[in-house]
Parts: sequence; C-alpha cells; structure tokens
Amino acid sequence: MSDTPTDPPASFDAKHFLKTVSESPGVYRMLDEHANVLYVGKAKRLKARLSSYFRGALNTKTQALVSRIQDIQVTITRTETEALLLEQTLIKEIRPPYNILLRDDKSYPYVFVSDRHPYPALEFKRVRQKRRDGRYLGPYPSSTAVRESLSLMQKIFRIRNCEDSVFAHRHRPCLQYQIKRCSAPCVDYISKEDYQRDIEHAMMCLEGRNEQVTEQLTQAMEQASQTLDFEEAARLRDQVQQIRRLQEKQFVDNAEGDADIFALAEQPGGLCISVLAIRQGRMLGARHQQPDNGLDLGASDLLSEFVSQFYLGQSKEIPQEIITSHALSDGDVLQAALQESAGRKVRLASQVRGHRAQWKRLAITNAEQHLATQLANRSQLSKRFESLRQALDIEDAPARLECFDISHSQGEATVASCVVFDHEGPVKSDYRRFNIEDVAAGDDYAAMRQALTRRFKRLQKGEGKLPDILIVDGGKGQLNMAREVIAELGVIGVTLIGVAKGTTRKAGLETLFIETVDRTLNLDTSSPALHLLQHIRDEAHRFAITGHRQRRDKQRRTSTLQDIPGVGPKRRRELLRYFGGLQGVRKATRDDLARVPGINDQMASTIHQALHG
Repeated sequence: MSDTPTDPPASFDAKHFLKTVSESPGVYRMLDEHANVLYVGKAKRLKARLSSYFRGALNTKTQALVSRIQDIQVTITRTETEALLLEQTLIKEIRPPYNILLRDDKSYPYVFVSDRHPYPALEFKRVRQKRRDGRYLGPYPSSTAVRESLSLMQKIFRIRNCEDSVFAHRHRPCLQYQIKRCSAPCVDYISKEDYQRDIEHAMMCLEGRNEQVTEQLTQAMEQASQTLDFEEAARLRDQVQQIRRLQEKQFVDNAEGDADIFALAEQPGGLCISVLAIRQGRMLGARHQQPDNGLDLGASDLLSEFVSQFYLGQSKEIPQEIITSHALSDGDVLQAALQESAGRKVRLASQVRGHRAQWKRLAITNAEQHLATQLANRSQLSKRFESLRQALDIEDAPARLECFDISHSQGEATVASCVVFDHEGPVKSDYRRFNIEDVAAGDDYAAMRQALTRRFKRLQKGEGKLPDILIVDGGKGQLNMAREVIAELGVIGVTLIGVAKGTTRKAGLETLFIETVDRTLNLDTSSPALHLLQHIRDEAHRFAITGHRQRRDKQRRTSTLQDIPGVGPKRRRELLRYFGGLQGVRKATRDDLARVPGINDQMASTIHQALHG
C-alpha cells in the first residue's frame, strides 16, 4: 500500500485534484475544513469513483457531503478486495458521519457448557471470542434466542440451571426438581453418566441433530419397556414427544447448513435490515438493525455496505453461506474478502431455491414486520404530525388526515380510495372506497371530482368526521379539482395538499402544493413531515389498487361480454377501456361500438344484439 495525503487547502479544487488522482484501486477519505473525516469509501478505480461526486445529478445528502469537502486523501491498494478490507477497518476506527454505522455489541451470546464440572449446567454466556474452558454453541442473534433455547432444553432434559455455589451447598432438591425442570444432580438423584447423556442430547438438539436424539431415546424407551421399567419408558416417551413437537415448530424440516440471511425492508421514513441466523439447518432467531442511510444509497449498495461492516474487521464467525434479499453491488469483491477473512470458501448469493428461498422469505417478512412496528410507534407518529405542523406553519398539529387516490386499468373498473390517519396511525375503520361510474375512461380528474363530492356530501349529512388536512395524490390538476369541490359544497376549515411526484418519480423528490398551485413546498428527504405524507399517500395507493383489482376481476368474471362469440379478452378490454366500463358499453349504439379499435360493423351489430336482444 502507499499513502498520498495532502494538506487541506483553503478551498478544495476538485478539477485540479481529479487531474492527478490515481486510476488504481484504493480507499478515499473526504475531510472537512477542520480535517475531520466526513466519509470513507473504496473504489476499483479511484479516479472514476471520485469524479462521480463532482459530475452529474446528485441526491440531496450527497450534495451536502460534497459541499463540506475541503480535502480528499487516498490510499492506493493492490486489489479491490484489499481496499474493501481497509475501508471497513477505517470506518470502524473513525466512524465518519456520512457512512453507514453498524452498532456492534462487541460481544455475542452463546450457550456454554463447562468441562470443569461433573454436572455442568447449560449457561448463557456473552463473550467476544470463544475460549477453551468448555463448549460454546453460537453465536446466537440475540440474548432472547439463547434464553428460549435454554428454557426448552431444561424443560425436555431437566438440565440444572443453578449457580455452582448453590449446587455445592444443596442438601435436598429445590423447586426446579418439584416442577420437573431439573433431575436434582445436586443430591445424587441421577448418576453422572445419565446426566452427561442428557447434556449430550441437549447439545445435539441445539446443534439441530434432533432426529439422532429421538432415535437414541426411542431405542432406550424400548429397552426400558422390555425390562418392565415402565416409569423410565414413560419419561423417555415424553421426551421424544417434546422433541417431535420442537421439530414441528422448526420452519424447515431436515434442512442442513449454516447460513446468515440479510433482508432489507424500506419505507418512507425508515429502513430495517434483519439478520436471520441458521445453524445446522435450525433457525436460531433474528436481530434487527436500522442504520442511517447517510447518502441515500440504493438497496444493493446499502446492503453491501452493511454486510461488509457486519463481518470484516470483526471477530464474528462467518458461516458457510450468506444469503441477501438483493443482489449486492460488489458481490464478487465482498465474497473474496469474506473468504480471505474466514480462511475457507464462503458462498454469497441472492438467488436461491428450496429451503434457502424459504429462509430468505422469512427474513424479508421479519424485516418488513419490524419496520412496520417501528413506523407505527406512537412517539414517531407524534413527531411526524408536529413536523407537518411546522412545515405548514399552522398553530395546532392536525388531528386527522385524509388522502384520496384513483386506480384503474386503462379506464376499466375505476376505483377511488380514501384513507385516514390520526395520531394513532391508520384509522382503517374509516377507510372508504368509491366505485366510479359514468365518467370517461381514464379521466382521473372527473373520477376525483366524483369521489370527493360523494365523500363530502356524506359529511354534510353528518356522516363521519371532517379532516383537518385533505391530501390528493396528484399535481396541479387534482388540487384544482379538489378546490372546486370544496368551494361548491361550502366546506371550510380543511387544508388542501397536492402531492406531485418529481420528474424521476423517485420517493423523496415530491413537490407539495399547499392550498393553491402557486404555493409550493419541497421538504428534505429526511423530513418526518414528508415521511408522513409519503406514508399516507402510499397507503391510499395500495388501498385503491386493491379495490380496483377486486372490482375488475369481479366484472371480468360476471361480464356478459365474455359470452358473446368473437369477443375475446383483447376486444373485451378495448370495449371496457373505451366506454369506461360495462355500463357504458350497454348504453352505446351500434355506430359507437364500431368506433372502438378492433370492432368492425358486423362485430358491432353482434355485440349490440347480444346486449339488447
């Protein structure tokens, strides 16, 4: 390696710097005016990677980073793999503010069995590295996973869980023996050999070798029956049944292998990466991280950075296989670095089949569920509502938001949705859908007018509650339509917001129209207020699409068009799109039908006769 640091200039001259920077692989450090490291990155070609920061369109957070750069220092490496290893070492050492920072517990939970005691206990132990004072199983993803496993093993095999000092001074069995959670080795109710057998069976179960244990116990049960020791046979039978139930609870039966599965879930206002640990085919549990996405990285880059930090430069055990929910941007380099760190072959994959695909789906479900729980947190919602109040510069935080969206397939089966949020989150009991009728196919403005008119006429009749803020998913046209409806019905006290997607239609680049098309508001991508509006907009979109699909499928199942000879799926779709639904087709004359693409005069007569007799 070779270092080429430069003194921080008064004003960073990117053009001059890029002329002299190397094309080699390496690591770069971006510094501010006080020589503090802002960001550490790696590159296969330093010149090309660093040039990208000063050319073309950048997202908001990257622009903020670049604006603070006063110097860039580079370290040239021999290979990209070497650069990746150095990058992770520097990130952990410096902890720059714009990098993804993984919170590390420094020590990991294990199941421990001492080799220095004749009657060892199954213990919870948190250590940084395995020692030579006994047997360690793990590491487990969380302390909860260890304690759940210990509780199961103590229940099935009656392994003691008391301290050695307590064990040494017992003269009679404790309560654990009475409730059949311990075999009382402290008072010699069980022989050393039998206790060691139970310990070994418990360890085998924790390693995922349940089937071998049940075979051994079944043989012992049969022997006990033959010797007429029915009490022992019954005890062994109970153990077999408990292990069988334990196997049924496992997600994958008879699967093998050690793997960690990384799944990324992302929604407006938050992201979650769940790590599912599999050892000997047995799921040990999941842990969740919510790192700060400092530069708004895409899913592939973000997950790649996370996996790198999770293993490289750490004492963590690297499993045989690492599965990710997204293909990693530099997967080949990362795999080489992991193999170098582990000293053996490590498989890194995102496309998997069979039980590995089931593991992956489970990890994704865990990530999505954990993120949804975090976003629904009451304190988070209150923070978002308060942020919206400040952004709109109003006196009181809004108590009720309603959002409308339109969904259809080329004008077919148009449905409008209305979703409601308050400080508790989505109020699903107040959600409404409106089947749109008698509007031109694809006329979203007319569909929005009909939905809003029907909604607020009900409010005038005393049905439901008036929202503090009405949000329409759309730009200037939808906002103006909402204003007309509100004015016509004489509704007061409702703030109108139109949410228009940017030219790239990427989340975070929305433009907000407040009351009128002349008053716009662009919030930062990290704004809790924007996250709230994105959340309710996405929920309205989901609810509208679900309703549209249900209505469309029902129409297609019951439509009389499908019974007309010569009218196949394509012609049926064109008819429904052209007239906005089956009702419009029924009202059409022969000449109207003949104007539809793909329908000639003869077919128009056939359709008209079939519908009208």
